Amino acid sequence: MVIPIGVLAGVLFYVMEQNAVQENMDYMEYTMQRNEDGIKTKIDSINMSTQFFLSDDSLLQMLNASAIGGEISTADWLDFKNNEVSALERLVNNNPLLYGVRVYAVNDSVQEMMPILYNASRMKKQEWSKQDKYVGWNFDYTDNIFNSYTMNQNRKIISLVTPIIDSANGKVGVIESAMTMENMFPSLYEGIEDEWSFFYSDEGVTYFGQKEQTESSALLDDILKQRPTEDKIQTIYKKLDGKNLVISYMQVRELSGTLICVKDITKNVHNVYFMRDVFVAVMLAFIILLAFFINRIVQHLLKQFYEILKSIRKVQKGDLDVVIENCGKDEMGELGTQINKMLERIKELMEDNLNREMLAKNSEIRALQNQINAHFIYNVLESIKMMAEIDEEYAISDAVTALGKLLRYSMKWVSGNVLVEQELEYIKNYMALINLRFDYEIYLSLNLPELVLKQEIPKMSLQPIVENAIYHGIEQMAEDTNIYIKGILDGDDCVIEITDAGKGMSEEEVEKLRLKIAGKIDSNGGSGNGIGLKNVQDRIHIAFGDQYGIEIASKLGCYTKIMVRIPITHRQSEENDPEHK
Repeated sequence: MVIPIGVLAGVLFYVMEQNAVQENMDYMEYTMQRNEDGIKTKIDSINMSTQFFLSDDSLLQMLNASAIGGEISTADWLDFKNNEVSALERLVNNNPLLYGVRVYAVNDSVQEMMPILYNASRMKKQEWSKQDKYVGWNFDYTDNIFNSYTMNQNRKIISLVTPIIDSANGKVGVIESAMTMENMFPSLYEGIEDEWSFFYSDEGVTYFGQKEQTESSALLDDILKQRPTEDKIQTIYKKLDGKNLVISYMQVRELSGTLICVKDITKNVHNVYFMRDVFVAVMLAFIILLAFFINRIVQHLLKQFYEILKSIRKVQKGDLDVVIENCGKDEMGELGTQINKMLERIKELMEDNLNREMLAKNSEIRALQNQINAHFIYNVLESIKMMAEIDEEYAISDAVTALGKLLRYSMKWVSGNVLVEQELEYIKNYMALINLRFDYEIYLSLNLPELVLKQEIPKMSLQPIVENAIYHGIEQMAEDTNIYIKGILDGDDCVIEITDAGKGMSEEEVEKLRLKIAGKIDSNGGSGNGIGLKNVQDRIHIAFGDQYGIEIASKLGCYTKIMVRIPITHRQSEENDPEHK
């Protein structure tokens, strides 16, 4: 038992560890995607501001005039300031993402117009201007444009430096589109516990933001070695320098560097390990305690168990009068009680089985007696037929013959279904006898394909419909009429239509009869209540399924048609059926 629990604990807490890791990886993935969207927006903002300044023709004219030493009147400077510079200043102020956009001339002959236009000596105070190649992106520097006043020594700036080139005069100025490092890389300045970020440029410079570098150089080298080569965001889980780290990388091609966010989940993983150790310790203690109680319980149960086992062995030898005594209220006592009930039930079942066998024997004897009685009746009818033929009473002879066939079909026991042609033969004999009762003639017309005649149908399922047509549709008319039986092939089914030219029914009567046949209203008692048709419907459902059965169509004063749908179960006659072809 200890081994399965150990395996269970290992699997369970491994899954918990993986879930903790995956949860943090998803969090870092989401954070990095948010950073990606923000950085792209801010880069676009700087690029658009730079392009707007580059496309300003008035600004370009002033810089060209300053570069070639042209004369610019005070009125022109004032007009330039009130119109162009004010418009550019509003553009910058309306963009909260920007730290500022400055234009530096190539000399000191311009009239400075803060915070937009400055001379060349101002630019030389900025750290990036001292570099040989300062065009492009410059990171993590302080705004030193004024000697006596600095905006904020602790505020680091990132800027895009772009030269202003005139086709005639060459370089006439420089644009510095700046944004704070905190605004561009907010993750570098967030004080979230166990999380830290840095930006690593392609030139090998690392920028940490406000937080000082507290991680070892070896750890940083290991993190940088995992950098992906693809542009997409990549998040990994690594154990480096004794720490469990989730590291997310995002290459920023526009800034020529990689933003790296690191989350230390060592505490989370160690919490899972601690829970695992506690679980194992608790389970071991529980197993020891459980083993003690099981031992005591087994000792208590075995005594009664052997008594029950002794009784069961007696039952195996055929002694069903065994009774287990002193059954307690515990599980073994319940087992003893149930065994006593089982033995009583077995004796009852054996007695019932004996009674059923006696009943079956008696039924066989009665069936044999009925068969003898049926033979006696057939012989008597045959004698009557011969007497009628001797006296040349052929009508009586034919009637006796029809009656004999009718009785033989009715009394013959059939375990399954009969053929449609057998059922129709029975109907012919029935009609021959029925016509003896009336002063008028009921003609029977048959039109059924050979394939329909060879199909199976429950015995005595068509005759009740014919009988129903005579007694409820034709008898009250008391005149010559006919009953028409037609067979129709319909796909894998066949439909037998029984139509009488009787008095018919109204729509209300038809609907009521349909409900009776469906069993939705009571059909017990009285004549003409539909019980015969309901019995036929039930027998067809039992034989073939609920999709088969009877349907009714009638018109008051004209006809009543009963349609019996059954499946085609025999197709050996199909090729010889001309109607099917």
